[in-house]
Amino acid sequence: MIRPQDHVDELVEKYPKLSIFLRRRGIICVQCGEVFWGTLEELIKSKGLDSDQIMTEINSEFGKE
Repeated sequence: MIRPQDHVDELVEKYPKLSIFLRRRGIICVQCGEVFWGTLEELIKSKGLDSDQIMTEINSEFGKE
């Protein structure tokens, strides 16, 4: 299960397709080759999005990998 407190850099390493998933929702986690260094929740909230909704979608898609 992916948690809001998980760090984006670790998640992108473990789930490479996560960055594509997030980008499609307007959440850019890799820019100029550098991964966002905060938590997933911080990144989602910085875009003004509903973290509960996005977390549900993420775990539906990646949580079983």
